[in-house]
Amino acid sequence: MATPSALSFLLLFSAVAVGVIAQPLPPPRQDGFVYTDHRVDPDTVVVEAFLDPVCPDSRDAWPPLKQALQYYGPRVWLVVHLLPLPYHDNAFVASRALHIVNALNTSATFQLLEMFFKQQETFYNDQTKNMSRAAIVKSVVIFASQVVGNSHYSSIASGFNDRQTDLKTRVSFKYSTSKGVSATPSFFLNGFLLPNAGSPIDYNKWRSFIDPLIAAQGQRR
Repeated sequence: MATPSALSFLLLFSAVAVGVIAQPLPPPRQDGFVYTDHRVDPDTVVVEAFLDPVCPDSRDAWPPLKQALQYYGPRVWLVVHLLPLPYHDNAFVASRALHIVNALNTSATFQLLEMFFKQQETFYNDQTKNMSRAAIVKSVVIFASQVVGNSHYSSIASGFNDRQTDLKTRVSFKYSTSKGVSATPSFFLNGFLLPNAGSPIDYNKWRSFIDPLIAAQGQRR
């Protein structure tokens, strides 16, 4: 279960203090990556997922959530928020890469997220403990370029020198903490936090949460 210590969060809050000053809140656009772009109406069930691209529990939570989304189709709308946990050394860099790629090609964002999940061990702390920060960033740029196309290599690399991508990643963290989220994965369903934050939810459990909401909508008609 990916839950941070108090000390870890104090350290990360110190690290983002500059971002709090430089980037006034609220941001100009709502945080998060929308999984499918379809019409949202009052009966649409809204899922907010708070994930860390190098968190094993986030990785394990993704397939059953994706299966549920495929089952419900346009009746369910998902937005993913990134919460780079402070004890995953490369979570912020990976999250920043996702913001950079999303700005270049929104259709590639979830492809990259899934690739991070599939090859997550490459960016674990032990695997990169002897690498410099610059070397890790270069490795992530190469990794992301393989997903979105090598022609985007220079754009992704330059994205890591763009202050705005840094601020977007900090905003994602601050949005998560403003919602009281301190563990990944965490899920909100129609604005309410689901139990057992920090643990994956399997497909049958998603059905048990969402089926009654859709059934209740039918009763109102």
